[in-house]
Amino acid sequence: MIVAPKIRGFICTTAHPVGCAANVREQIEYVQKQPKINNGPKNVLVVGSSNGYGLASRIVAAFGCGAKTVGVFFEKESENDKRTATAGWYNSVAFDAEAKKAGLYSKNINGDAFSNEIKAEAIKAIKENMGQVDLLIYSLASPRRTDPKTGILYKSTLKPVGAPYTNKSIDFETDGIISVTLPSATPEEVAHTVAVMGGEDWELWVEALEKEGLLAPNAVTVAYSYVGPAVTHAVYRSGTIGAAKDHLEATARKLDERLKKKGGRAFISVNKALVTQSSSAIPFIPLYFTILMKVMKDKGLHEECIHQMTRLFAERLYTGKAVPVDEEGRIRVDDWEMRDDVQAEVAKIWQNVSSENVKALADVKGYHEGFLKLFGFGVTDVDYNADVKI
Repeated sequence: MIVAPKIRGFICTTAHPVGCAANVREQIEYVQKQPKINNGPKNVLVVGSSNGYGLASRIVAAFGCGAKTVGVFFEKESENDKRTATAGWYNSVAFDAEAKKAGLYSKNINGDAFSNEIKAEAIKAIKENMGQVDLLIYSLASPRRTDPKTGILYKSTLKPVGAPYTNKSIDFETDGIISVTLPSATPEEVAHTVAVMGGEDWELWVEALEKEGLLAPNAVTVAYSYVGPAVTHAVYRSGTIGAAKDHLEATARKLDERLKKKGGRAFISVNKALVTQSSSAIPFIPLYFTILMKVMKDKGLHEECIHQMTRLFAERLYTGKAVPVDEEGRIRVDDWEMRDDVQAEVAKIWQNVSSENVKALADVKGYHEGFLKLFGFGVTDVDYNADVKI
């Protein structure tokens, strides 16, 4: 069939298999052009490996470090040649094919990463093909989680805490600037969001691996977070997501103390704002992204997920020296985003942006292109008029 993008709200309901594969190859080729990471990990488990930072991490581990990888994700296959698979499904299939072509061990596990069953499946693959994991990446983005112990279903929300919040946002159907007001979260909504997006499941993965003796003595585990500027704090760092990120970061400190006893470490990596499927759903944030992209491109500082993860591995985690962290013990690869000159320019544009000037002051075109690329559309050298097998 001929596959075209179908946008509904903040998601695209179709994905292009050839475009997704080309996107994965493009990232692999970037990593292969960089210097080899000689001190890198050899056996890597990535929980949340099908898109964004998780996928980029797996690519850097495999093609930058020569590592065996197990990737855990929850994606949908195509349906009866009528509905395409999700982009993450095509990404993962493409990664697996490229890894095997390069002689690298790769195992895809598709299912609910929160469940005991999927943890058991990952453990089985690691036992049979790796021995011990020396890097665990936790990059899960999910709107809901069923607690494996209680069976309770938790659903996350994107709301401020304490009071309603109103600010500018962008309507990508019209590319106009609108005002959005979000109601404040209830205590239950905060608790549910922490249960879904906090550090509890990360800790359960570490415990499951430890119990089976599958964490190498010097194992490192990293989870991803975001801080961002003051303009996004009400809905992000000070909102329900922020409460979850606070829990995630507290979990990192607890796990770090635990793993240090055996020579290992646990870190939070604070990454830069990027166009991802999960971030597109957060009000106010996409407008900030479009402004940030314009400013960082103008300064020659723009990065995508693969560039960020290459820096994380090559310049932070695996230099042979102590890992550089901020005063709260976090790795910062959002350093270019948070530069004073970048944020001053973003803040100035934010104050002045309107429906009339947004396309001049912000990179709206780049945002649309980046969003569609997540689903395999707009990738160079792909014939989108051709029939493809979905």
